[in-house]
Amino acid sequence: MTTISAQMIKDLRELTGAPMGDCKKALVESNGAQDKAIEYLQKKSMATAQKKSTRTAVEGRVGTYVHHDGKLAVMMEVNCESDFVANTEEFSELVRSLCMQVAAMQPLYVRREEIPEAAMAKQREIFEAQVREMGKPEALVPRIAEGKLTAWYADVCLLDQPYVKDEKGTAVGKVLAERVAKTGENIVVRRFARYELGEGLAKKTDDFVAEVERMAAEG
Repeated sequence: MTTISAQMIKDLRELTGAPMGDCKKALVESNGAQDKAIEYLQKKSMATAQKKSTRTAVEGRVGTYVHHDGKLAVMMEVNCESDFVANTEEFSELVRSLCMQVAAMQPLYVRREEIPEAAMAKQREIFEAQVREMGKPEALVPRIAEGKLTAWYADVCLLDQPYVKDEKGTAVGKVLAERVAKTGENIVVRRFARYELGEGLAKKTDDFVAEVERMAAEG
């Protein structure tokens, strides 16, 4: 068996941010292989996060981001379990980064469960029609459409989107799960609002013009 040195443990901790004891155990379980130890810690952190996801998070922070030209802004509420975590610089930075994510990537929902059933059914119908148009066998239509839905979630759901600050494209939901494992507290994105200057005004103007034309036509 490979001897686990203090330097190996230190290196793994710097890479993952995991506690020293967990790093040592991961290296022992992986026979000193760093890549396998990282995978071990990732699985452990996800399991830990899943256990904590049911715990109530009522503290936290409301964060904001305003683009430099003043034409775009985001407001978001992110919850945790204690003031101690909410008041850390790391938590504040996470909230701000998530606000910037919403500003840049324009998600419509926080999570998949928020998508209205009617919207989900309509999107599935569209994707199935696209697959049929491609000439795929009918038996494959549902499976291919499901794959398209998964890609669509990454467009419209914040937690499914690739985190803009992660070069590997890790999903926001997984990034949050890793933070949960690290802080020992449940962290939940509750809601957000995205404001863009002039948003919706063009449609209102078109509707107004259409109404005026309709009244004129009626005499």
